[in-house]
Amino acid sequence: MKVVYPICCGVDVHKTFLVATIITSQGITPHYSKKRFSTFNNSILQFKQWLIDNDCFDVCMESTGKYWVPIYNLLEDTIRITVANPKWVKAVKGNKDDTKNSKWIGDLFRLGLVPGSYIPAKPIRILREYTRYRSKLVSCKSSEKNRFQNAFTVCNVALDAVVSDMFGKSASSITDYLISSDSFDPQYCSSLLKRSLKKKADTVVESIKGYQMTKEQKERIVMVRSHLEFVQQSIVKLDEKLDKIVAPYESAITLLCTIPGVDRTSAITIISEIGTDMSQFANSKRLCCWAGLTPGNNESAGKKKSVRITRAGVYLKPALVQVAHAAVKSNLSPYYRIKYERLCKRRGKKRAIIAIARMILTAIYYMFVTGEVFNPSDLYKIDMPQEMVQKQKDKAVKQAIKLLISQGIIKDTDISVA
Repeated sequence: MKVVYPICCGVDVHKTFLVATIITSQGITPHYSKKRFSTFNNSILQFKQWLIDNDCFDVCMESTGKYWVPIYNLLEDTIRITVANPKWVKAVKGNKDDTKNSKWIGDLFRLGLVPGSYIPAKPIRILREYTRYRSKLVSCKSSEKNRFQNAFTVCNVALDAVVSDMFGKSASSITDYLISSDSFDPQYCSSLLKRSLKKKADTVVESIKGYQMTKEQKERIVMVRSHLEFVQQSIVKLDEKLDKIVAPYESAITLLCTIPGVDRTSAITIISEIGTDMSQFANSKRLCCWAGLTPGNNESAGKKKSVRITRAGVYLKPALVQVAHAAVKSNLSPYYRIKYERLCKRRGKKRAIIAIARMILTAIYYMFVTGEVFNPSDLYKIDMPQEMVQKQKDKAVKQAIKLLISQGIIKDTDISVA
């Protein structure tokens, strides 16, 4: 096989140390030089100097948890680093140790057999840390809401079966009353209801009457609610910080918001995962594969086995699926809804929504490459009323003008004069 990297280094990374093997091609037989370093900063800098002294500027290491990140941070300014998925560099079980692993990674990388993972620039990586933390807080918020609701269920309060939102104004007033009061007054409870819930006053009282709630259970409910409020405040603060961080990407966010189903939060999440520079990906298919939205290829002896989508895109894929659900339900543009309904008949709802998510990601790729707003070539071939077609055209023109103004290419006065 052809040697792609005459001088390269394979690194086996652990929490407290790393083992590196520099491979130098001398004729047919390669020469190996192995060394072990600590993962403290001074030792990583020594490792960097060792690479430079040996004229080695190509390094490959597997993405082991977050242990590769400190090494990447200190080496990326000088060394070309390839971070590989462990499945591409996994050694044979039963014949592996730290030294052999680094040698095996280096041998595969030397021959060009290791595809690198996409590692964005540092500003995007920092933005990604915030958006991923936000998704965790949103999940925590949902968990606390469910915990709060279940706390009333085990106390024989079936209020959630009557009201649509346990955290609405009427429901919150009732839950506050139940926590703070030692007795239950049906008339006072009915007076707390507002708007349409006043018609269900008898049903609401019936769902609460006879409840059993001890002092300890009330204290636990108060603790859950206080933690829920803390998480909500944390999300608000995080959103304020995100608005400052994404200031350089406002034009890209405005561009993404022209896609049906994409709002500002979704646009920030997408940018934090894939960045705005699409040169990292060879084409849109490669981006969709990286995001885990393409079928697997698993065929042997002429038989096709599982072609399920991969587990990649742990944060990007859920965001795109959420956008896809919003796009197919959008009343402003029936473009994705019509495509979804056609796919749904043949392939089912789950496969159809994944297909829509992939279409949206493909559109995002070409929008970032060309800088154009969302305006697919088959938009007006979709069977929809002529009035809707005209509205879509007018909307595309307005969005394009808005984007040009945000980028400073044209001014509001130019539009008024025209």
